[in-house]
Amino acid sequence: MRQLTALLSSLSLTLFIALPITAQDLPDPTRFEAAIERFEEADRNNPPPKGAIVLTGSSSIMFWNEDAPADLAPLTVIPRGFGGSVMNDLLHYLDRIVLKYEPRAVLIYEGDNDTGRNFIPNDTIMTHVRQGIERIHARLPQARIYLLTVKPSVARVAHWQVASELNQRYRALAASDPRIHLIDVATPFLDANGKVMTDIFVADDLHLNEKGYDIWASSIREVLMAHEAQYE
Repeated sequence: MRQLTALLSSLSLTLFIALPITAQDLPDPTRFEAAIERFEEADRNNPPPKGAIVLTGSSSIMFWNEDAPADLAPLTVIPRGFGGSVMNDLLHYLDRIVLKYEPRAVLIYEGDNDTGRNFIPNDTIMTHVRQGIERIHARLPQARIYLLTVKPSVARVAHWQVASELNQRYRALAASDPRIHLIDVATPFLDANGKVMTDIFVADDLHLNEKGYDIWASSIREVLMAHEAQYE
């Protein structure tokens, strides 16, 4: 199911491909309005519970939206990934797909498209990440934030050094606040020689296949269960 979804959805993601941009020329967040409205319609039909864990971010979360609840059970999660997004897009929709649920924790995967496709400077990305965390904590002071590192991929190996530097900045940010936790989804995808594994992706060499998602889910589940199981 995941692999088929990824193969089909990766075609639609090409609609979001843009020329390299500067920090002053970010993609327009409103390109995701239809996707956000679908989340809101789903909420009206089946309102999610308060105090759950929101999972949000770009396509690696989006392709996991359907399977994440089972992969992370018994944790109560609200998957809200929207493919092709960058951190600034999440900032734009933070009230509508995160804060309104009053979650006890928020898991964020952004930075992949920021560094690997839109070429947003790491300084700008970190500004956006801090702004997002500050807004979450302004509304929910005790909420735990789980920052996922940018995963390596064959398709974006040319940008891996920049993404790795961003991951180190994520790590430093997590170390600065006990409410922020880093989840390393980069190291599990590297082989013994430190090269990205080649058998964990669908045909585009960017999005994860079933094996990739098994590794992804296991890495995330280990950290979340250690901190969040006590609140279920």
